[in-house]
Amino acid sequence: MADNARAKRLADLIREVVAQKLQRGIKDPRLGSHVTITDTRVTGDLREATVFYTVYGDDEERKAAAAGLESAKGILRSEVGRAAGVKFTPTLTFVADALPDTARTIEDLLDKARQADQQVREAATGATYAAGADPYRKPADEDSDTDGDATE
Repeated sequence: MADNARAKRLADLIREVVAQKLQRGIKDPRLGSHVTITDTRVTGDLREATVFYTVYGDDEERKAAAAGLESAKGILRSEVGRAAGVKFTPTLTFVADALPDTARTIEDLLDKARQADQQVREAATGATYAAGADPYRKPADEDSDTDGDATE
């Protein structure tokens, strides 16, 4: 079993090699400049590598990029094997990264929270306290309340 540092170094190398090969070496029109390699993870035995990618575009471009990556998998794996110099070249699995969708969802939720805060601010302008400016009892108030009870 390999150590985690070796798996991390191999993952970094795979990410760099795949990104460079996609940018310069693959002539597939489905893999244009809108495909970005975001992360790579390698199993502890260095046999399998998962490559995360994002595609900037609509759903059709994402599907086309996924098909293009699957068709270029062999070329990319051989390039990784040539650059890594390991006994066994890991198999590559391409997974669409959910990070942009998650970030978009978080931004939408933050916008809703900002709008709700703005509505609360608008409702609070010009409002007064229900019990006056100072709703707390003071010792002088308690003395006057006890005097009133004794006279009754």
